[in-house]
Amino acid sequence: MTATRVLVLNSGSSSLKYQLIDMATHNRLAQGIVERIGEGEVADHTEALRIVSAELAAAGHGLDDPRLAVIGHRAVHGGTRFTEPTLIDDEVVAEMQKLVPLAPLHNPANITGIEVARALRPDLPQVAVFDTAFHATIPEAAARYAIDAATADRFQIRRYGFHGTSHAYVSRATAALLGRAPEEVNVIVLHLGNGASASAVEQGRCVDTSMGLTPLEGLVMGTRSGDVDPAVIFHLARTGGMGIDEIDGLLNKRSGLVGLCGDNDMREIGRRIGEGDASARLAFDVYCHRIRKYVGAFTAVLGEVDAIAFTAGVGENSAAVREASMRGLGALGIELDPVRNALRSTAARVISADDSRVAVAVVPTDEELEIATQAYSLLGGRTS
Repeated sequence: MTATRVLVLNSGSSSLKYQLIDMATHNRLAQGIVERIGEGEVADHTEALRIVSAELAAAGHGLDDPRLAVIGHRAVHGGTRFTEPTLIDDEVVAEMQKLVPLAPLHNPANITGIEVARALRPDLPQVAVFDTAFHATIPEAAARYAIDAATADRFQIRRYGFHGTSHAYVSRATAALLGRAPEEVNVIVLHLGNGASASAVEQGRCVDTSMGLTPLEGLVMGTRSGDVDPAVIFHLARTGGMGIDEIDGLLNKRSGLVGLCGDNDMREIGRRIGEGDASARLAFDVYCHRIRKYVGAFTAVLGEVDAIAFTAGVGENSAAVREASMRGLGALGIELDPVRNALRSTAARVISADDSRVAVAVVPTDEELEIATQAYSLLGGRTS
């Protein structure tokens, strides 16, 4: 029996998302999420994966199905060690443990999911696909922060970037939408969800991205500040008497859109703007201004841009954000078609005007398919 199925697991600190994908057809055979792990009925990730296994079995897709070729795991931080999809063994898990200080909120949960899955199916190949991997091609001039080099090296401080599976998938899908190969186009990808990031992709390779050592840097996000003057931290500590953990919580959980107006749902912000809410308007304007700023910067990095791709929840669904973010960029060859931009669709589509030198597109992301594709490809599409 041909093994063409990939189970994709995304293990968070209190949740376990899964999708079962048949790589022969790209069909989703099953998907779901187990939430509130450790908070009650679901004691731990072992119990969560047993629930997933039972749900799959009830649908005729048990973990013991011979058509299951590999389990693909989302892993957030690969540091400089993991720059491509990686077949998991004990050594890989040990190396991932060493990277926990770089992603203390994410890597432990990812590792737990991996360990539980390996215990349940020790005979099955399992592959880690890292969020940071796509950005590993960034040149040193873009990856390095201008701080003491010895200190940076000692503590692994550099730009890593995140949302890599999304940026990889969308950059290639954008090239396909234009009828060209990825190696023939330069694309700016705008992944706009509750977390938000931008990347500059030159001929299929990432050369710059907005997130840095952590997912805090860059664009304004739902609850994260994005770029701030580092001295803000010193000022809050010295003048405000705030501790490091308090400042961390402020910048990661009480900033961004929610910090500016109390909401991180762009739909609600749009509704409030319609009612004349000044704080909602300011939050929206700050959000879109930051996107425009990065589009300009990445245009300079790339030199020539063939396309800008909006993706993720806000990018795919908010015509208002797309219009405001691209407004006034005619000098860069960017012109939206207002009718195309306003059209609601789940399909990848071009929304720029016919005479726009740079194509602007909406390209739905598919991080699970990207993880499945990378995991399956690593095995050479191996069958059994």
